[in-house]
Amino acid sequence: MDDSVPIMLIATPDPDSRRILGDELRRRYGADYEVVACAGHAHGRAVLEGLRRWNRPVALILGCYGPADRGGLDFLRRAYGFHPAAKRVVVVTWGDFASAPTVFRAIGQGHAELLIIRPERPRDEEFHGAITDALDDWHLAQGVGFEAVRLIGGIGDERTHALRDSLSRNHIPVGFHPAGSETAERTLEGLGLRDPVLPVLVLQFTASLIVLQNPSDLEIAEAMGVTRPPPADKIFDVVVVGAGPSGLATAVYASSEGLATLVVEGEAVGGQAGTSSLIRNYPGFSRGVSGAHLAYRSFHQAWTLGTDFLFLRKVEGLDADGALYAVSISDGSVVRCRTVVVATGVDYRRLGIPQLEDLVGRGVFYGATVSEAPSMAGKNVCVVGGGNSAGQAVLHLAKFAKKVTLLVRGPTLSVSMSEYLISQLEATRNVAIRYGAVIAGARDRDGFLAAVKVAAAGTPDAIPAEEIEAGGLFVLIGSVPRTSWLPDTVERDPAGFLRTGANRDASGTGPKPDRLPLALETSMPGLFAIGDVRAGSIKRVATAVGDGATVVSMLHTYLAEHPLPTSQAAPAEEAVREELPGDVRFN
Repeated sequence: MDDSVPIMLIATPDPDSRRILGDELRRRYGADYEVVACAGHAHGRAVLEGLRRWNRPVALILGCYGPADRGGLDFLRRAYGFHPAAKRVVVVTWGDFASAPTVFRAIGQGHAELLIIRPERPRDEEFHGAITDALDDWHLAQGVGFEAVRLIGGIGDERTHALRDSLSRNHIPVGFHPAGSETAERTLEGLGLRDPVLPVLVLQFTASLIVLQNPSDLEIAEAMGVTRPPPADKIFDVVVVGAGPSGLATAVYASSEGLATLVVEGEAVGGQAGTSSLIRNYPGFSRGVSGAHLAYRSFHQAWTLGTDFLFLRKVEGLDADGALYAVSISDGSVVRCRTVVVATGVDYRRLGIPQLEDLVGRGVFYGATVSEAPSMAGKNVCVVGGGNSAGQAVLHLAKFAKKVTLLVRGPTLSVSMSEYLISQLEATRNVAIRYGAVIAGARDRDGFLAAVKVAAAGTPDAIPAEEIEAGGLFVLIGSVPRTSWLPDTVERDPAGFLRTGANRDASGTGPKPDRLPLALETSMPGLFAIGDVRAGSIKRVATAVGDGATVVSMLHTYLAEHPLPTSQAAPAEEAVREELPGDVRFN
C-alpha cells in the first residue's frame, strides 16, 4: 500500500462492531483509504504510534462505546496525542440511549469530534454521509488534493499568504509551493519564467494555462471568468454588499422570492464565519459544520436560485440616481438598484504594535486563517481574543501546534464565549489560557516571529512580565465595521455600526426621513443593514442568518411602497450569467 494513502483506524474489543465497521469501510472506501482494524485499545495505540513514526497520514480514528466496549472514549482521548489532525469518531449502537449522556459529555470535552450510529443494514447512507462529511473536513484542513490553481510565492510574503487564504476560503483548490522548492522551480522553468515577479498564480483548469505574476484581485477574478459585471442597463431589485452568513441568507430568500439580486464580495464567501474550523451550535448540524462548508453551501444555493455574484470586487461608493441607487464597484463599473442591503460585517482590530505589523504574514495573522494551521505543526502558537472565533481557532490550531496559548484581556471567557467551546478548551491538553493578558511586543528571528511579549492588562507600557516563544500569533479581537464607503449622512453609533429602525439616534440630530424606517432600515430610505455591521446585533451565525431572512420581507414592503417609474423600468431581456468552466471543482 502506498505510504501516502490515508488511514482509517478502528479499535475495539467488540468483535461484532469491528467486523461491521471494517466491512462497511473497506467496501465503500477501500480503493482510496487503508482500513486498519485493531482488536483492542492497546493494539490501536501501538499501531497509531507506529503510524506516527512512519509519517503515515491518519484521516479517521473510530472507537466504540456501549455495553461491549466501555473503553472507547478513553482510547479516543489518548489518540489525540498521536494524530491530533485525525477526525475522532465515537460509534454507538442504535437503541443504547443509556450511553448518550456519557458520549455527549465526552464530545463536549473534545475527546471526540462526532458521534455516529453503527450501520445496521447494507448501504447505510446515514452512516456513510457522516463519514464522508468528516473526510471532506479532514481533506479541507490538510490542503491536499486536486490543484485547480498553483501558487508560487515566499513563505513569509504577506501577499502570498493573502492569496492562499482567499483562494482556499472561496473553495478554489489551490496548491501552494514555496519559492525555491523543487516543484516551484520545475514549474517556473516549464513556463519559461526566469525572474518572475512573485507571487505567481498558474490557472491549470483553463483550456490553456493562464499565468499571472503578482496579480491584483481584479486580475484574478477576470482571469478565472467566474462572474462578470452585469450589463449597464440592468436594474436590480437589491444589491447585497457582503457574502457572509447574513448576506448569503438574504440572497437565498430574495432570489427564491423572485427579486433580481446581486451580491458583491471583496474577499471570500462566508466572511469571518468562513474561517471557523467547526461551528457546533448552528441549528440542524448536530455533528457541527465548518464555516467554509456552511458558506459554500449557502453560496451555491443562492447561485442556483438565480443570484448574480461579483467576487473579488469591492463596493467603493453609493449615490442616488433618481429613484434608484448607483453602487460604484472597484472595477470601475456602476450597478443600479432599487434597494441596498449592507452585510459587510467587521474587520478584526489591529494591535497597532510596529514590531507585529512588520511581521504580518510571517508568523502574525489577523483572523483564524485555516490555511495556515498545518504550517504551525510542532510550534508554539498564541491566539489573542475572547470570542467564539478565537476559541474555534485555538481548537483547530491545537491539532497541529505543539502548544496553543489563548491570551484573554478579561478575567473570564463566560460572557463572550459559548460554554461548549470553553469546556473543550479546558479539556485539550496542549491548550493554555492566560487571563488578564495583552500583547506588548514581539521578537523576531531572521524576519519571522519567534516570541511575543505579554503584559498584564491595563499596564501594556510596563515592562512585560513574560516572553512567550511563539512561531505564530493569530489575532481575533474587537470589531471595526466596514462602513467607510457609505455616505456620512447614514447614521452610525459611536463605534461606527449602522443604526436601524428604532435604534436610531434619540437626539434627533440625524437626517429626518419622511416616514419611520423599517426595523432593519437605516436612516437612508431603501438602505438596510444586517448582521455584524448593524448596531446592537448579536454576533452569532444563526442570528446573522435570521437578519438575512427577515430583511427580505422588508424589501418587499419598501419595493411595494416605491414602485419603479416607467422611465426607469428594467429591460425585458435578462442578462446571461457566466457559467463556470466545466472542469473547475471547488471542493
